[in-house]
Amino acid sequence: MSVAFVFPGQGAQTIGMGRDLAEAYPAARAVFEEVDEALGEKLSALIWEGDLETLTLTQNAQPALMATSMAVMRALQAEGIGIGRASFVAGHSLGEYSAHCAAGTLSIADTARLLRTRGKAMQDAVPVGVGAMAALLGLDFEAVTEVALEAAQGEVCQAANDNDPAQVVVSGHKGAVERAIDIAKAKGAKRAVMLPVSAPFHCALMAPAADVMADALKGVKMADPAVAIVPNVTAEGCSSVPTLNKLLVEQVTSSVRWRESMIWMAGQGVTEIWEIGAGKALSGMVRRIDRSIATRALSGPDDIKAALEA
Repeated sequence: MSVAFVFPGQGAQTIGMGRDLAEAYPAARAVFEEVDEALGEKLSALIWEGDLETLTLTQNAQPALMATSMAVMRALQAEGIGIGRASFVAGHSLGEYSAHCAAGTLSIADTARLLRTRGKAMQDAVPVGVGAMAALLGLDFEAVTEVALEAAQGEVCQAANDNDPAQVVVSGHKGAVERAIDIAKAKGAKRAVMLPVSAPFHCALMAPAADVMADALKGVKMADPAVAIVPNVTAEGCSSVPTLNKLLVEQVTSSVRWRESMIWMAGQGVTEIWEIGAGKALSGMVRRIDRSIATRALSGPDDIKAALEA
């Protein structure tokens, strides 16, 4: 049995995530303390006791979700399950940074600071209200790419997230995304809904944020990953640090090729996916991509106990 560890992106955040882990495992608590110190603030207090609206702000949600994922990893390590258990790691959007951290490419402190920078840069790249994102259900990536081209009409509209065979997200100027919804419905989409996001991620409008991340990543030392990382941009395994660094910059404006990433890993013999961190969204996507791949979502002590027993 070959296992891959995958890490969630924005939208999975909840108040209280990781608190039971921090109470059960000193190593998990240490992760939150390390992130607090790196950011110079009590992000852990916001995660465990704050309000969801503040936690959902991009600059907070990104390091918070990474901290929760790494708390799960440290709890697993405390039980004898290390990164060596995985054949590959991957993460959805910001989750790619969690994958890097888990693989040892980036330290927890550097990852927290990078994600704080990334979140702020992505939010600042486009004024609120100018951009939007929408989920188109019932059309595949190729069909949605055509919808986005038709909807653009001189504005930006791109297929941003290829999540699974029947869920693709478009991103760009608000008017263009609204046109994409109408066009998708006319082409047979089962549903097309605007997403409650604060910026149009993973499209050309994020170019200013990509420039910020290029500068930020120059100042960070990256180590060779303990296991191959499957980046969103290429959807295939990579262990080259210079390439991985470049792909983290490209990721800001490029599509998240999640469906292809899972297909590639299955082709490499992966038979089980462990979702490390908050929520179960990625497990649902995996089941819709390939039902032969088993999934396991790990977010709390009970999940870790079940994994150990299995």
